[in-house]
Amino acid sequence: MKQVVQNYKSGELAVLDVPVPGCKPGGVLVRSAYSLISTGTELMKVSEAGMSMLGKARSRPDQVAKVMQSVATNGVPATYRKVMGKLDSYTPLGYSLCGVVEQVGAGIDDVKVGDLVACAGNEHALHAELNWVPKNLYVQVPDGLAPRHAAFGTVGSIALQGVRQGEPQLGEVALVIGLGLIGQLVVQLLAASGVRVVGADPDPARCELAERAGAAACGDPASAAVEAAVADLTGGHGVDQVYLAAGGGSNQPVELAARLSRDRGRVVDIGKCRLDLPWNAYYEKELDVRFSRSYGPGRYDPEYELEGRDYPIGYVRWTERRNLACFLDLVARGSVDVEPLVSHVADFEDAVETYRRLKDGELKAVAVLFRYPGHAKEAQEAAGAPAMAVPAVKRPGGKASTPARPATGPVRLAFVGAGNYATSMLLPHLAQRDGVELSTVVTTTALSAANAQRKFGFAEATTDLDAVLGDKSIDAVFVVTRHSSHAELTRKALLAGKTVFVEKPLALTEDELAGVLAAVEESGNDRLQVGFNRRFAPLLQEARKRFGVRTGPASLRYLVNAGRLQHGSWYLQQGTEGSRFAGEGGHFIDTASWLLDADPVSVYAAATSGNDDLQVVLRYPDGSTATISYVTTGAPGFPKETLDLVADGKVLRLDDFVRASVYGRKRWVSSRLPKARDKGQNAELAAFIKAVRTGGPMPVPLQSLVATTAATLAVRTGLAGGAPVTLARAR
Repeated sequence: MKQVVQNYKSGELAVLDVPVPGCKPGGVLVRSAYSLISTGTELMKVSEAGMSMLGKARSRPDQVAKVMQSVATNGVPATYRKVMGKLDSYTPLGYSLCGVVEQVGAGIDDVKVGDLVACAGNEHALHAELNWVPKNLYVQVPDGLAPRHAAFGTVGSIALQGVRQGEPQLGEVALVIGLGLIGQLVVQLLAASGVRVVGADPDPARCELAERAGAAACGDPASAAVEAAVADLTGGHGVDQVYLAAGGGSNQPVELAARLSRDRGRVVDIGKCRLDLPWNAYYEKELDVRFSRSYGPGRYDPEYELEGRDYPIGYVRWTERRNLACFLDLVARGSVDVEPLVSHVADFEDAVETYRRLKDGELKAVAVLFRYPGHAKEAQEAAGAPAMAVPAVKRPGGKASTPARPATGPVRLAFVGAGNYATSMLLPHLAQRDGVELSTVVTTTALSAANAQRKFGFAEATTDLDAVLGDKSIDAVFVVTRHSSHAELTRKALLAGKTVFVEKPLALTEDELAGVLAAVEESGNDRLQVGFNRRFAPLLQEARKRFGVRTGPASLRYLVNAGRLQHGSWYLQQGTEGSRFAGEGGHFIDTASWLLDADPVSVYAAATSGNDDLQVVLRYPDGSTATISYVTTGAPGFPKETLDLVADGKVLRLDDFVRASVYGRKRWVSSRLPKARDKGQNAELAAFIKAVRTGGPMPVPLQSLVATTAATLAVRTGLAGGAPVTLARAR
C-alpha cells in the first residue's frame, strides 16, 4: 500500500510503498476514502523539517534537553546513533480521515466489514491507503453524511473540545482569534450554541468566510474594526470568552484577548501561539486561562486509546470518541457546514505536489482533502453507502516444528519489531557484520518496517509474522517488541524451528515462562538467547579476568540509578507490560550470576512506599550474596550503574562501563573510556551469530536464562509476601 511520509532530517516528502498494517485485536483495518490535511499543524511540521539542525534544535528545546540527558547516561556514540536514527527516519503525516472497514479485529462488535467510519489519531488515521484504528478512535458515520465531510471528524473534535472548555452560554459573546481551519469550526460551533461571535484574522478572505458561517463581525486584529464590533455587541464590557486558534511567534493574540475580555472572562488556548501573558492585564481582570487538550478526555491515555477502556459517562461525559461522534452528528444534521471550508480536493497520488504548493503559498487553502482510489467520482457517495469494493485480506500461514539447524552460507535473520532499541543498539552492529543477511523485518505498523528496510537493507518488510515463521530459509528470529509479547512470540518461533534471540524479559509471568519451556520440550528446539548483554561487555570481562578465580563466598553490590520515566512512556503501562523491574531487572540479576558463576537459590525483595525503589537480595549456593539496589529517585547526573564485588581479600569495581578496577595484592585500573559505554551488545551478537552459523552451544545456557527469569519474577512474589522466595533448582 502507499502512505505519505516525511524525513525529518532532510525534509523530504514522499508517497512510499509500505506493508499493509496487521489487523490486531481491539481495532479495525480501514481503507481510506478521504483524509484531511491540517493546514496548521501539518504545515508547521513540514516547515520545521525543512530547517537546519540548529533551527530544529531552537524550535524543540525540550528535545535538546532529552538528548543532553541521554549523553550523560549512555555516552555520545549511543546517543548519536539514537538521535540520528530518529531524525533520519520517515515519519507519518495526517490524523483525520473517513474510510471503509475492511477487516475487524478480535473483540470488536460495534462495526462490521463494509461500514463507513471516521477515524482519529496521529498514529492511526494517517494519510495512507489502509490504517489499523483502535476501538476508541473510530465511530460509525451517520446515514446520509458524505465521506468527504466525515473526514473532518478529528479536527472538528479539536474545535468542539475547545468550545467545551470555554463553557459558552446562550446570549454570550465570544472572540475567535485565528480563522484557519480550527477557528472556522469554532465559529460555527459557537454560533450553533447561541453565542454571538467576533472573529479576528489578518486574511480578509477568511474573515468573509467566517461571517458567511455565522460570525457577527470579523476583521484584522491590528485594525479598530474588531474592537469596535466587540464594544458594540457587549455594551463596552468585553467578550465573555476568547478562543486562541492562532499560531506563530507573535504575542499579539494573548494581548488582544486581555484587552477585549470582560472582567473575569475566559481565555481558551486551542492553537499553538506564543503565550507570554501580560501579568497586569490578566491580573486586573482576573482572567481564567484554560487549555484545550486535543480531541478531549482520553487523549494521550494509552489505556483509553490503545486498550479500548472507556471512561464511565457519568464521570466523563465527553471523551474524544464521544466528541468525534457528536461532531459528525452536528454535521449530519446541518448545524455545522464543512463544505465551504473545502478549498481543494487532491488525488492521493498527488500528495507531495499538494504539500509543496501549500508550503510555497501557491495553494491558499483552509481545508484540503486527499481523495483515495475508488472515490474519483462524487456520484459514488450515495447516502450512507460505502463507495468502494471491499477485498478480503488473505494472509499465508504455516509453521514447521523441526529443531533449528546450523546455517549454510550467510546467516539469514528476521526481526520482529524495529523500535528504538533494535534500530540503535542491535541493527547497526548486524548490518555491518560479514556473513549476515537481514532477510525480513516484521512490525505491526507499516512505516516502522519500511524505515528499517530502508536504513538497514532488509530484503523484505511485512506485517505478516506467520509468513516469516513459515519461511524455511530464515535461520534466526529476533524478537524486539514490547515486553508483553515476548513470551508468545518466542514460543511461536521455537515451534517453527527457528533459533531465537529475544530481548529481555523472556517472560512477565510464571505461566508465560512455562509456555516457553513447553515449546522447547514439544519441538526439541532449545536454541534460545535472551538479550542479557552486560556479561559480554569487554570492560567487565577484562575486570573479571583480572579478579581471577574465586575460592570463598562473595558479596556483590549493584546500584542501578534508573531515574524517572518520562510521562507517556509505555514502560508505565504496568497492567499490560509488567513492572519496570520485571522488564529490565534480568539484566542485573544475570550480570551478578555470571560474576558469581552460579544461579540464585533464593530472592528477598523490599521496596519503598509506592515500589519506586527496590532492594533485591539474591543468595547463591556457596553462600555468596548479591544486593541489587534499583532506584528511581537518584540524581540524574550520577552514573547509572556501579558495581562492587568483594571476595578473597579482593575488590572488583565497575563504574558505569567507562572504568573498572581490581584491588588485591596488585592494583589494576582500566584506562577510562572517553565517551562510549560498551555494554556488550556487539560481542553478544557476535557470539549469537557464531552459534547459529556453526550449530554450536548457545552463548548462555538455557538453564541460566530460565533461572534469571525466575529470579526476576520472584521479586514480585517477594514484595507481595514480605518473605524470601526459594527458587526451584533448574534441571
